[in-house]
Amino acid sequence: MSKTAETRLPDQDASAPDPTRWKALAFIALAQLMVVLDATIVNIALPSAQKDLGISDGNRQWVITAYALAFGGLLLFGGRISDLWGRKRSFVVGLSGFALASALGGAATSEFMLLGARALQGAFGALLAPAALSLLAVTFTDPKERAKAFGIYGAIAGGGGAVGLILGGFLTEYLDWRWTFFVNVPFAVVAALGAYFVIREPSGTRNRSALDVPGVILSTLGLVSLVYGFTRAESEGWSDPTTIGLFVGSVVLLTAFAVVESKVKNPLLPLRVVTNRNRGGVYLSLGLAIIAMFGLFLFLTFYLQIVKGYSPVQTGFAFLPMIAGMIIGSTQIGARLMTRVPARLLMGPGFLLAAIAMLLLTQLEIGSSYAGLILPAEIMLGLGMGTAFMPAMSLATFGVEPRDSGVASAMVNTSQQVGGAVGTALLNTIAASATTSYLTSHAVGSGGQKLLQAQALVHGYASAIWWAVGILVAASAIAVTFITAGRPNMDPTKVGGSEGAEGEVQVPVAMH
Repeated sequence: MSKTAETRLPDQDASAPDPTRWKALAFIALAQLMVVLDATIVNIALPSAQKDLGISDGNRQWVITAYALAFGGLLLFGGRISDLWGRKRSFVVGLSGFALASALGGAATSEFMLLGARALQGAFGALLAPAALSLLAVTFTDPKERAKAFGIYGAIAGGGGAVGLILGGFLTEYLDWRWTFFVNVPFAVVAALGAYFVIREPSGTRNRSALDVPGVILSTLGLVSLVYGFTRAESEGWSDPTTIGLFVGSVVLLTAFAVVESKVKNPLLPLRVVTNRNRGGVYLSLGLAIIAMFGLFLFLTFYLQIVKGYSPVQTGFAFLPMIAGMIIGSTQIGARLMTRVPARLLMGPGFLLAAIAMLLLTQLEIGSSYAGLILPAEIMLGLGMGTAFMPAMSLATFGVEPRDSGVASAMVNTSQQVGGAVGTALLNTIAASATTSYLTSHAVGSGGQKLLQAQALVHGYASAIWWAVGILVAASAIAVTFITAGRPNMDPTKVGGSEGAEGEVQVPVAMH
């Protein structure tokens, strides 16, 4: 077959949608759920694992940090590998590796073995997550079908962390902490087998150019330094010399990375991916929203368990209304309106509704009613985030050249991962500082010490949630200001640029 004939094949196949695309979505969604919930499922099991394996208090955080560093640091590399190898192959390899790492973690007999397993989970997750999103981007190209597919994906991306809290509570309370690792194995095996037999990656979409090794090294070290800097700030403080050194090093490394990417022939992250106004707005607003949401997960979990005395399972169930809101927001609001209104008119109001929900939660007190305050706030937060996440996930990869879909997908995950690290560290530090100040200014006799401690904790949570309100308002403003794309226009006769003159996003036919 001639070279010309080969290059025309993708266009010839474009008119016929993949008949297995909805089955493929089921396996992609299952894999995404596994990766997202793994970020929180281990949190509830951590005290039990620490006791069993004799992990010190000082090293306990590394069970979480090892995963976060490997996942966050290797995401761009994983996205580029999926463009190079092919998304299906990367997806299956990522799932297989994640399953083996999970089995290793569940069978851990020492601290070193557990930490190694968590790092491996993060590394294979960094290969799997971008491959999953880019497969979705190149499989669903019809506007209405794409809206439904990304609605499901957006709901999972937003609510998976809360699902992890529920599942982690069940497994830890009724089985054993090791099952928070073992549960990944059947998920991964089913998703890998399904992907192997069902998913059909469109031909002609790989990026076979040479790997940008300097870019890989600089981006990995820069992102690891950034994520670890925020993680360390949470435990050691913002003025700690090592923390400051990590932030400075991250700025230097990521600046050098940007310079290298602007000069090399085959960059790891082509700057056209992030300098596009719409995608840049999505990455920034999404990262800010994740900062607020991760902080809320943390504070509501502490509030319900420490102040209200909920068990892990009760705490997990308390998050169910938020998950339901996210599913409705993504699949019933975002998906139905995405083909009718510009993305900014979904993302901006969605983040603003979430900010109003956070505003309600600033009124938390020791005796606050779950049904009267927390429940309505959770429903509003879920609806707002679900409505905003759905078009954000779609627009972040929409109009991207097929050869760049892996790294564009990786940038979505990177903004989420960095946002999660920032949210946990920044808001937890604010809460701890406010708690300490409250204790200092409200000192009482020993008789009221327990009540005072609870009041101080709630005051700290409310103070940090005020910051989350401001962060979500900023995310809303960025979405409305930066994102100018109109309704998705998938007319196959309009081939060429990634953005039309009137702000309508267009996709080259080769993307099919």
